[in-house]
Amino acid sequence: MKARIAPCLWFDRNAEEAAKFYCSIFPNSKIRSVSHYGDGMQLPKGTVLAVMFELDGQPVMGLNGGPLFTFSEAISLVVYCDTQKEIDHYWSKLTAGGGQEVQCGWLKDKFGLSWQVVPSGLERMLDGRDPARVQRVMDVVMKSVKLDLAAMEQACQ
Repeated sequence: MKARIAPCLWFDRNAEEAAKFYCSIFPNSKIRSVSHYGDGMQLPKGTVLAVMFELDGQPVMGLNGGPLFTFSEAISLVVYCDTQKEIDHYWSKLTAGGGQEVQCGWLKDKFGLSWQVVPSGLERMLDGRDPARVQRVMDVVMKSVKLDLAAMEQACQ
């Protein structure tokens, strides 16, 4: 798959484990290739260097670069869901095994990567042409951990 822009996720040494975890959650996902460190490189020879994978067709690179950098909430991946059942599914899968619920539809997975699990209609709900609606929707969002699609839709009325 060729894309002009794709995220690169920096891991200490568990990029392949993370890629397998993510690919198990999203449809149309697969690991495309795995490369390894060689002699004289930053990490020991044979350690996974990079994992190229797709999440529902979106190319992603996982890089094992050591402990120098870690994830922060300054960047997150957004999962758009059409139904509450989808929101519940992805929320459950992404928090499994040591993930952490945060708030406002945000969570951290067991690798520390932040995700937002949101309704597909979020852009419509937050359309700035109706500031009163935006305020009602944001009131629901700010009081939530996992988002409640029905409550958000009700706020749009």
